[in-house]
Amino acid sequence: MFIKKLGIKNFRNYSDIELELNSNKVLFIGKNAQGKTNLLEAVYYLSSLDSLRAKTDNELIKWGEDFCTIKAQINKFDIDTDLEVLINPPNRKKLKVNGINKNKSSEFISNISAVCFTTNDLLLLRGTPDDRRKWLDSAISQIFPAYIDRLNKYNKIKTQKNNYLKNLKGNLSADTSVLDIWNEQLAITGSNLTYIRINFLYELQKIAKEKHLKISNTEHLETIYNSTIIGDINSKEKFEFNNEYILENFKNKLEEKKPEEIIRAQSVVGAHRDDVSFFINNNEAKKYASQGQQRTIVLSLKLAELELIKEKINTNAILLLDDVLAELDDLRQNFLLDAIGDETQTIITSVDTLHFKEEYLKNVEIFEIKDNQVIRKTT
Repeated sequence: MFIKKLGIKNFRNYSDIELELNSNKVLFIGKNAQGKTNLLEAVYYLSSLDSLRAKTDNELIKWGEDFCTIKAQINKFDIDTDLEVLINPPNRKKLKVNGINKNKSSEFISNISAVCFTTNDLLLLRGTPDDRRKWLDSAISQIFPAYIDRLNKYNKIKTQKNNYLKNLKGNLSADTSVLDIWNEQLAITGSNLTYIRINFLYELQKIAKEKHLKISNTEHLETIYNSTIIGDINSKEKFEFNNEYILENFKNKLEEKKPEEIIRAQSVVGAHRDDVSFFINNNEAKKYASQGQQRTIVLSLKLAELELIKEKINTNAILLLDDVLAELDDLRQNFLLDAIGDETQTIITSVDTLHFKEEYLKNVEIFEIKDNQVIRKTT
């Protein structure tokens, strides 16, 4: 998989930029706050229809404008495909593949896969459960594009249920027949999300554990899925239950929590409340791991994502590295760069080229970002 062209209009700080990428190694350099990350964010948005940093799509639109577009031409399996996203609030975003409108998110993101590694990811373990769910959901959607449609459906049902709960105003004597309908739908969609997440983590951990051990030499990584429905599931073992098992437990838990949800006027259990925990040699990493150990975990997870994508969809994802090399020591820098195969298109942002070995800079396409302009540098 290879991005040949990237075009953005009214996106973040850019008015109109069109780039041709001719190498599997692309480096954007420039001072801070020049817009390097915005270029990576545009690529990532095409692969996930989600922003690296913005809470809403409105934040992606250049100040003073009312719309933005992201376009790209990618080559996958030796076939060129044109992708385009139009963000024009309050209208629904428009998705096009080769000029044809696509109504389902999965029909769009199935054309491109990208793994993004940012400095914020280095804080994944210390972040919120929402941060870890977002990472997990994004990773899954790169391999199973239909997952994003199921997640969107679940979130829509949850929102409608919460609105209904607010209308009950804490009345435990109210007729809950409508609430039962929302709970039934939430359980069906939510149990499927949980089942996919658990099985994905099982596949991911097998790879991440090996990579983590290569870096640390003595430390064993374990991943736990913390479900509000069925408890903690260790990803080192294949999940032995089917989706129906989760569904039954989901329904029972919703019935148990019904009074609490009415009083609090919100959904208190489900896939939107789950979390992921990481352990090193049986010690919870969030509590006991050093900064270096936590960074090793995240590095291992990102490299595992790349490998798992290649294994499942038979092509390499695009790797986006946003200023992370400056935050990694020499050992982890070298492990990361050495682990990236030549067949993986890697797009990196950095203040300069000082963190790169001379050998790596061979055949690298370098662009300098300055004053909202992207200038190709001769090497």
